[in-house]
Amino acid sequence: MQQLSGLDATFLYLETAEMPMHVGALHVFELPAGTKGRFVTALRKHVHSRLPVAGVLRRRLWWMPLNLANPAWVDAEPDLRAHIVEIKLAVTGPGGTGGAGMPELEAAVSQLHTVLLDRQKPLWKMHVFEGLAPGANGRRRVALYTQLHHAAVDGQAAVALANALLDVTPEPRAIEVRSSRRTRVFRLEMTEMLRGVLGSQAQKVAAIVRNLPATMGTLKKAATAAVSASELLTGKKGSGNLTLAPRTPLNVSVTEGRAFATVTLPLPELKALGRAFDATVNDMVLMVCSTALRRHYGKQRKLPRKSLVAAVPITLREKGDTSADNQASMSFISLGTHIADAKKRLEHIKAASGAMKSTMGRLKGILPTDYPSLGVPWLIEAATALYGKARVADRIPQVANLVISNVPGPTVPLYMAGARMLTNYPTSIVVHGMALNITVQSYDQSLDFGLMADAAAMPDVAELADAIRIAFDDLRALPRPGEVDEGETENGLVSLTTKATKRLAGGLTDAMAGAVTGAMSGASGAFGKAAKSVMGSAMEAAVSQAARRPREAAPSRKRRAD
Repeated sequence: MQQLSGLDATFLYLETAEMPMHVGALHVFELPAGTKGRFVTALRKHVHSRLPVAGVLRRRLWWMPLNLANPAWVDAEPDLRAHIVEIKLAVTGPGGTGGAGMPELEAAVSQLHTVLLDRQKPLWKMHVFEGLAPGANGRRRVALYTQLHHAAVDGQAAVALANALLDVTPEPRAIEVRSSRRTRVFRLEMTEMLRGVLGSQAQKVAAIVRNLPATMGTLKKAATAAVSASELLTGKKGSGNLTLAPRTPLNVSVTEGRAFATVTLPLPELKALGRAFDATVNDMVLMVCSTALRRHYGKQRKLPRKSLVAAVPITLREKGDTSADNQASMSFISLGTHIADAKKRLEHIKAASGAMKSTMGRLKGILPTDYPSLGVPWLIEAATALYGKARVADRIPQVANLVISNVPGPTVPLYMAGARMLTNYPTSIVVHGMALNITVQSYDQSLDFGLMADAAAMPDVAELADAIRIAFDDLRALPRPGEVDEGETENGLVSLTTKATKRLAGGLTDAMAGAVTGAMSGASGAFGKAAKSVMGSAMEAAVSQAARRPREAAPSRKRRAD
């Protein structure tokens, strides 16, 4: 019997019909040429062979008497026919022969993500989707949607589980199985459980008392540093992350519906852009999310004047620790969505990220993941139910608008049961007050985004996914540090062209404007000074004529997303 830590058990107590607490991912697999038969059968056989090295799949909850304290994990043999199921998607192509695509998969995940896992069984499930359209090479494809309760794993623990189930070659590796000497106990006496609970609580209290002096000293230093940079207390704009988040359509009580969307960005290019702007991959992820949110809510005229704030999970796990539990905490980063200039917004995000790392670096060693739980189950479950039913999140200020999480993943192609994994879109949790969760995981040469939203708060989450793609194009088009400003070129022709293009477009992306600028610049080089003069006069006339025309209901500059 292994009692759950305080953090692990909290995910059980917070779970309601409106807030399922499982995480997972949507994968697309390409089967080897000539594969026949049902993939679900091959997957069950494969998972059965990996159970010895996937302990998180072989345990279930054992509840304490009267739910007095945190439950425990006990050994359990999963019924793979119940835990790995097959779903046939409707064929959508002409004449019923095309096969399903990503929109159908996203819709299926949106529906399945609302279904709670059975607490009487091991807390995981896999859904195999058949009926997908074949790949460009004509090979058969299947999809897999996994569910794992957050009480069992955090992001890094899920990656460790994936490493146990997946292989680096199409041929599955052999697993060495050793006989366990541990006696499996499925029924414990009440006196034994109570004795274990009380002993565990005493040990946790003693540990807290023992570490209290060092903890208080560290907290004082970290609080002083955070408050000194707080925008909320100092009144200095952009001075820190410690500030209340503005009210947005995301800051509401969530419902039982979900909306899911996916995005894939090229990881090598994102890393190269990060190096060019002296930013980390995480900074670049925050930047594309910030730009997308600014565009999305600017288009709807709902962009707050104050910057949106993201809740960003941070790992407390030591390097090399692959234990299947939660070792994470939450930090907050200002996204700079109130800044129209993209370069300044990126600098804001880099500064906010650096401030967060500085503060959390002091706290990382003392943040608890376990604590005494006597009576805690009653307290948290009652508070969660009241919070949701009273719709408290609709009334009180929030510290963050959404969750953005970046989890490092495998850097090479992986295989399961002989099939190659093509995508790895995370599926995560939304909670009352933060109705959008953007979780990102790297895989091979890609960065896969999984956007999970409350269906009532953001039914158009697919549009936000499109905005992330556009935001990445905007990032590509940003002038690199040290590049010559276009406005300083000869006779200002390129500068005039760029300004006129942007003014006439009234919302074209930087990438499109850059293309026009490049074309005009090339023309100027080809035709010489005379052509430049003629071109410049023509552009001035066009701009002058456009300026005299009445503009059609354009959004104000303060509210327009760049």
